Amino acid sequence: MPASLDLVPALSRPDLLGPPVAQALAAFAHADRVRVAAIDPALADTAAMTEAYAVPLAASANCVVVMGRRDGQERIAACLVRADTRADVNTVVKRLLDVRKASFLDHDRAVAETGMEHGGITPVGLPDGWRLLVDARVVEIPDAVIGSGIRGSKLALPGSVVAQLPGAEVVEGLAREG
Repeated sequence: MPASLDLVPALSRPDLLGPPVAQALAAFAHADRVRVAAIDPALADTAAMTEAYAVPLAASANCVVVMGRRDGQERIAACLVRADTRADVNTVVKRLLDVRKASFLDHDRAVAETGMEHGGITPVGLPDGWRLLVDARVVEIPDAVIGSGIRGSKLALPGSVVAQLPGAEVVEGLAREG
């Protein structure tokens, strides 16, 4: 992991976690393998963060929230993909959600429903009923850098631990090259 991120055990710094993230980690069997680092909130967006903190794009993962409808029923999923790829929303995610059209959930709604800050949404502590789709390439990252629920920090955890998050579904081909 890049030396420029000052990582400490996540549970030792609840002030660096969004409230739903802190609550989820407190109940997570692998929380001891999750670390957190404070960052400049102005650098929370992936491109700025990876450059400023010398984190390779392939070691960083983005969480995007997608929704679609089928028979009047809304279906929501959080998709975690490596930062050098993009979620294949129009083919793979649409098929997995079994909807005719999938699109990104409105930012304001995603923030309100997750209880997390825009730019800090993470797969840790998602609302009940949301699916968590994880691209198989994320699981291969030795130390994945992901959101923490707030813009002022990042989590780092092995990709194999991401696959152990509650409800995680590891999907081959969820993402395509960026």
